[in-house]
Amino acid sequence: MPHIRYQQLDVFAARPGGGNQLGVVIDAEGWADDAMQAFARWTNLVETTFLMPPTQPGASYRARIFTPRKEIPFAGHPTIGSAHAALDAGLCRPSADGLLHQECGAGVLPIRVEIHDGERVLFVQSPPARVVPAPIGQSALRDVLHGIQTGPLPPAFVEGGRRWWVAEFADEAVLRQWRPDHAAIGMLARDTDSLGLCVFARSSEPGVELAVRAFPSGVDIVEDPASGAANGLIAAYIAHAEPTGELARGYRVSQGREVGHDASITVRIDGASIWVGGQTNTIIDGTVDWPHA
Repeated sequence: MPHIRYQQLDVFAARPGGGNQLGVVIDAEGWADDAMQAFARWTNLVETTFLMPPTQPGASYRARIFTPRKEIPFAGHPTIGSAHAALDAGLCRPSADGLLHQECGAGVLPIRVEIHDGERVLFVQSPPARVVPAPIGQSALRDVLHGIQTGPLPPAFVEGGRRWWVAEFADEAVLRQWRPDHAAIGMLARDTDSLGLCVFARSSEPGVELAVRAFPSGVDIVEDPASGAANGLIAAYIAHAEPTGELARGYRVSQGREVGHDASITVRIDGASIWVGGQTNTIIDGTVDWPHA
């Protein structure tokens, strides 16, 4: 059985070990669906991706994204990490305008490749997102946020490839110290067919404009240390609700400190386009020996 290249990455890391872990099987052509799911279950990472040749015109490569339980169409840190691995493995290279195009369950998404101070930074264009009517009343959300003073923007239900509840806290310290009822968030997620709740607060920390926490209880994750998808939806909501506000062109996010991480995510808002990006580090580079047919 041939050994296949495998990387384990640290995505959106402000310091080594501070980002979100990702496993990437570099050449997964010919892997059966059951084999990919079994391997993702074995790694027990938030997500594991499998790279293969594209099937759509204009795509640089194809990535399939699995949690330990199921395949999902899109997530931010697996997209950024997959692009990092594809570039390192020589599966693709950026076009003259610095773009890659990743095929995934959400379609073909552009990824921008930039060099900042000698370090590669990757940005994915988030799927289009919009505020949608909540499938149920907001009483369940109010129960989850009981006792929390919310910020200038009211809570909202946002859809863009995936669906999240979004809420702004009035105070960053309260956000960082909050101990939510995870069972209640899980019930909210199941009742509304959403991933769960992401919350944010405006920050006074130098170099950081927003502190973010994400609770994707809908896929049995207690707290996500660095979520590109959640940050893309927050950005879409801010662009919709405050089109001329101080965050309307983009900002820097801190996420994950509450769970022992330290992620740094850059958000750019360019009209209707939301770009979410950051740095990725390779922590493990080796091979996989796994029955995959």
